[in-house]
Amino acid sequence: MIQLDFYGTLVAASLVLLLGRGLVTRVACLRNYNIPEPVAGGLVVALALLVSRTFDIEVRFDTSLQTPLMLAFFATIGLSADFASLKKGGRVVGVFLLAVAGLLIVQNAMGIGLATLLGLDPLMGLLTGSITLSGGHGTGAAWGTVFSEKYGLASASELAIASATFGLVLGGLIGGPVARLLIKRVQVPGCHAQEAPRLPKGFEQPNKERSITPFSFIETLALIAVSLLVGNLLNGLLQGTALELPTFVCVLFIGVVLRNGLSALGLYQVFEREVSVLGNVSLSLFLAIALMSLKLWDLAALALPIFIILAAQALVMALFAIFVTFRIMGRNYDAAVLAAGHCGFGLGATPTAIANMQAVTQRYGPSQIAFLVVPMVGAFFIDIINVIVIKLYLALPFFAVT
Repeated sequence: MIQLDFYGTLVAASLVLLLGRGLVTRVACLRNYNIPEPVAGGLVVALALLVSRTFDIEVRFDTSLQTPLMLAFFATIGLSADFASLKKGGRVVGVFLLAVAGLLIVQNAMGIGLATLLGLDPLMGLLTGSITLSGGHGTGAAWGTVFSEKYGLASASELAIASATFGLVLGGLIGGPVARLLIKRVQVPGCHAQEAPRLPKGFEQPNKERSITPFSFIETLALIAVSLLVGNLLNGLLQGTALELPTFVCVLFIGVVLRNGLSALGLYQVFEREVSVLGNVSLSLFLAIALMSLKLWDLAALALPIFIILAAQALVMALFAIFVTFRIMGRNYDAAVLAAGHCGFGLGATPTAIANMQAVTQRYGPSQIAFLVVPMVGAFFIDIINVIVIKLYLALPFFAVT
């Protein structure tokens, strides 16, 4: 077994990103279908490690940096959100929430229905629905424990982790192709010669150069550090209360408060360029570590009926994004980018959604509304709505605890 320490893992993650950049640059199909660079590089390494296990070679990474990177990314999301923009996107957020809630209902209905048809416990269908797909690894692990202890479902936690892994992989692969299909139907803004160039901002075009200074970089780094520190303290205070929230939501909330509080008091104006640079670095490294350390061999433990359910869920996600999300969000370029993002966190996680949208906007042009709506919904609302939907399904008669 090869054990990489903190520094070795950081080097490996950096190489994964360079590999992904090289693959997307040189392989036309990856570029044409808007596959995110961290996804391309990370999956190649994960597959290589899967093959290496056949030769009794196992590589383990130090993933201690993964959570801080994820939290730093959500801190930059908060620091990028000003109240004027949030107010402007209010109606769009509400409509997108309807699409998100609709998918949660469809995922669980699909999972339960297919599990019943295939002769499986309906709980397995629920576990391969919104719990692990829209919920991700954290939600899946939590509910897997509940299903094992309260409902007596054997190997629920293992099934949850494997299903969430499957979703994370597919979420990063189908968003780009879905967006490519939809963009063919719309007019992409910025394609007109007379349109004035706009300085890229936020997370829309991560490869665009941005002018920064060492001092402003340190200022922004300090804001991110404060968001992480206070967000973790807030999360500790809320533990065990009715207001308990995931840590990343608390960090994002502190970022929003810092951004708007300092601005309202006239003390400091956040530099969005520096925030976006640090946010993109955090996001890319987080995804690289998450994907290269995927235990793809866990998927081999899934029985054929579970694979059928998960494959059907991926197909339903793509169809839902095309025929529901895209249509109700306005059938325009922003709607296409939102559909790609929905594929990301409808099967994986919010960072995957952002990576999907970046792959699209880097090629076709910015979409401010998409990068406003998806992080808000992915961070603040989806976990709350998902819990409500799951509990409503568990209230059905055939889920009664015996």
